[in-house]
Amino acid sequence: MVPYQDLRRPGGYTVRLLAVAACYYGAARLGLMRQLAVEDAVVTPIWPPTGVAVAALLVLGLGCWPAITAGALSAVWSLGTPGPDVVGILFGQTAAPVAAVLLLRRARFRPEISRLRDGLALVFLAALAAMTISATFGVGVLVLTGKLAPHGFWAVWLAWWVGDAMGVLIVTPFLLLLRRTRWPPPLGRWKEATALALVACAIVPLAAYSSISLLFLVYPLIIWAALRFQLVGSMLCALLTSVLATVAATDAVGAFTGLDRIEVMAKLQAFNGSMALTALLLSAVITEQRNTRRSVEQACRELVEVLAHLTAGDTPPPRPPPHAGDRPREPGGGP
Repeated sequence: MVPYQDLRRPGGYTVRLLAVAACYYGAARLGLMRQLAVEDAVVTPIWPPTGVAVAALLVLGLGCWPAITAGALSAVWSLGTPGPDVVGILFGQTAAPVAAVLLLRRARFRPEISRLRDGLALVFLAALAAMTISATFGVGVLVLTGKLAPHGFWAVWLAWWVGDAMGVLIVTPFLLLLRRTRWPPPLGRWKEATALALVACAIVPLAAYSSISLLFLVYPLIIWAALRFQLVGSMLCALLTSVLATVAATDAVGAFTGLDRIEVMAKLQAFNGSMALTALLLSAVITEQRNTRRSVEQACRELVEVLAHLTAGDTPPPRPPPHAGDRPREPGGGP
C-alpha cells in the first residue's frame, strides 16, 4: 500500500492516476475484442478492467478511484458519443471496485493470497458480492433510458455481473502476484516450468477447440500448476484457458458449436467460473499449508536451539568418587 503522504504529492499522485487510467483503458480494449449478444445488449464474457481496478485500489489505495472513472469514461467514449446512461455506468464501474476493496479490508485480506480465507474473500466478497453494484447500475440505466427492454433485464444483468466477477477472479490475483513475484525464478524450477508450459500449450487449445467437448482436460493441468507452482502457476494456466475458451465461444467453434447465444454464454461462464475457483482456492489452500509447515519447522528448530543452550548451561558437575573405606549402607540402617 502506498503511504497517504506520497499520494498527496501532486506529481506522484498525477502519475499514478494516469497510469491506472491507461491500464484500465487498455484492459477495456482487450475485453471489447470478444463480445456476445444477450437480448438487445452486447456484453463481454470477461471484463478485465474490473480486475485492474480492484488490484490498483488494493496496491495504491482508495485515492486512485478517479483514475477508474476516467478509464471507464475513455472506454465508453471509444465506442461512440456517450448518452445520459453513461452516468450510471460510470458510477457502477467505480463504486463496485471501491466496495470490493472495502469489503476485503473488512475481512483483513492479504494481497499475497497466502490463506484460504483470502481466496474465499476475493471470490465471495470482491467478485460475487461487490460486482452486483456495477451490474445493477449498468443494466438499470439501460432499461431506464429505453436502450433495453424490461423483460431482458435479468439475462443481461447476469451476463454483466459474471463478466465483471470473472475479471476480478482472473485478473486481480494475476496482477497482485505479478507485483510480488521474484524474477528470474530459481534455476532448478525451469525444467518443470517449461514442461508445464509445453503441456498447457498443447492441452488447452485441444480442450477449447475440440468438437467433442474436452474442457475437463484442463483441471489436471490446473492441479499440477497449483501443487508445484502455487498461485502463480495456476492463475497463469487459468488465464490462458479462459482467454482461449472465450475466443472459441465467441467464434462458436469447438466445445461451443451448435449452441445458441444464451447456451454459449451459460456454458462459457460456468466453465470459466468453476475453473477460476478451482485454481484460486486450491492454490490458496496449498500455499497456506506450506506456510504452516515452514512455521512449524522454524519453531522446532528454535526449540532445539533453546534446549541445546539450556542443556549446555545447566549440566551438573561430576560427582566425586567414593572413598576407598566407604561402603554403601544397607536399607535397614544397621552398622
